[in-house]
Amino acid sequence: MSTPTFVVVGHPNKGKSSIVATLTQDESIHISPIPGATVKSRYFPMKIDGQEQYILVDTPGFQRARRTFAWIKSKANTAAERANAISQFIETYQNTDQFTDECELLSPIVQGAGILYVTDGSHPYGEEYEAEMEILQWTGQPSIALINMVGKGDYIEQWRAALSQYFKIVRVFNAVTAEFNKRLDLLKAFGQLREEWQNPLNKAIKALEERRENQTHQSALAIAQMLATMISFKITKKISLKKEAHTYEEPLAQKYKDKLRDLEKKGRSTIEGIYDYHELERSETELDILDIDLFSLDSWNIFGLNRQQLITTGAASGALAGLGFDVAVGGSSFLFGAAVGSVVGGVTARFSHKKIADVKTFGIPLGGVELRIGPAANINFPYVVLGRALYHYKAVSQRTHAQRGSLDLESQNESMSYISLISDTQRKKLERLFTQIRRSDNENFHSEMIDSLTDHIKAIMKNLEFF
Repeated sequence: MSTPTFVVVGHPNKGKSSIVATLTQDESIHISPIPGATVKSRYFPMKIDGQEQYILVDTPGFQRARRTFAWIKSKANTAAERANAISQFIETYQNTDQFTDECELLSPIVQGAGILYVTDGSHPYGEEYEAEMEILQWTGQPSIALINMVGKGDYIEQWRAALSQYFKIVRVFNAVTAEFNKRLDLLKAFGQLREEWQNPLNKAIKALEERRENQTHQSALAIAQMLATMISFKITKKISLKKEAHTYEEPLAQKYKDKLRDLEKKGRSTIEGIYDYHELERSETELDILDIDLFSLDSWNIFGLNRQQLITTGAASGALAGLGFDVAVGGSSFLFGAAVGSVVGGVTARFSHKKIADVKTFGIPLGGVELRIGPAANINFPYVVLGRALYHYKAVSQRTHAQRGSLDLESQNESMSYISLISDTQRKKLERLFTQIRRSDNENFHSEMIDSLTDHIKAIMKNLEFF
């Protein structure tokens, strides 16, 4: 086998498929709590940019290990005959209805694949596992033992003492919670199994690290583009009479808000796609925080600037956000009140969470009135969007492909604001960027703005790794 290939074997329902899913980053792998769900060996390559880095083979669990071992022992009188005896076993039973699971899992091993023997460290060790380990040892193939933690019990030391008698390398590895660096450490251990695997696995590790860095950059870029679009978004409607303006304000405001929510949802989907989650479901309960109305007070308190930051930012910009409705005809300029100074700006910023954008009307030279909502002028709005995006990004980037079900955000501290990771210096730079973006045409931002915003977001993401 030219590409490093590893067969994941063990007792049924010990997390073999979970390990394959995590190490190949493949959400299509079926994971079931029902023992015996895997009935055929399946090959799953880990690819980066179309290039195979390594292959994992998901296999059925041992069903008749003791009877299998007894048959093999009867055919091998010396250690030199053991591997051949296993090949004879496969040839004898491969096309029969006997020992089908054992034939499935042993076939790729005798073809030269390495062995990843998986046990469940949350359950006690038992001697019934020894026949399995004896068989694997008799294949003569390089092997490593993984103590997976499926349940809540802790019998790691029992397992470690037993496994170390059969395997040179024994690792504790939780497929559901394994951090990225732990996955890389496991690949390094694979490289120790066979000398010719070291170079290709070192290349795989480097490729994975580069891909991870690129995923971070692409995520920061996606958030920057989403944020810029939401900050500058505006919506207009032409009407014939000034006095009719008030009848269109509420539906147009609702359309404005719905569009912003839609932009945020698309941003989430983009991040999930970057990390190879294309069918990820979101439970409404588990996504309670992210599904809070974007314009609700709760969302501002959780994700926005704190009171002092709001007052400081508002005072620095002298901004007055969302003061309500101005209606005017006969002219093309805003008749909205001029900037009112730093004190009013700071105070208004604190109490304007429900007033995201201004609603205004403009006279049209050929007659009629144009009603416009946006762009978002509220000082806190960009920080709300950014905080929510970072919260979602961290949950997705730290998730493994062994996790099933809805994206779980509820388990994190809901009161934690990732905006607190932004230094005062960064915040001042961000505020200048946000002001420039507000003044830009929708989706027509200068590339320098997006690049700069992306760099700031990447810096915050790096802090998230240690948060």
